Amino acid sequence: MLVKAWVIPLICLDFEIRREYIVKNLCINRNRPQLHCDGKCYLAKKLAESEKQQQRQAEQDYLASLIYQVMDTNSPGIFNAQPSGFELPLAVVFQYNSALSPLNSPDEIFHPPLAV
Repeated sequence: MLVKAWVIPLICLDFEIRREYIVKNLCINRNRPQLHCDGKCYLAKKLAESEKQQQRQAEQDYLASLIYQVMDTNSPGIFNAQPSGFELPLAVVFQYNSALSPLNSPDEIFHPPLAV
């Protein structure tokens, strides 16, 4: 985190320290002194590269956090690795009711009247 905060100031500090070398050797417009670029093109290019790298790193961090959330089975997420509420029966039980067997047992029909 600290490195991310100091990237741009360190690039600018490096530019100020090595300005003469950058103007003479690394500047894109060193053959056209009338533009008075003085290495600012090199600085802009380095800052743009740094910004792209920070953006790529942020995307990778975001994707890594998404993958971590999906893979984490303890927290509820979009995908859950464990099936919920599904169990296989241990044995299959068949129940056959004969057409001749009564639907109600005699105990359910014959009982003393209810006291009011």
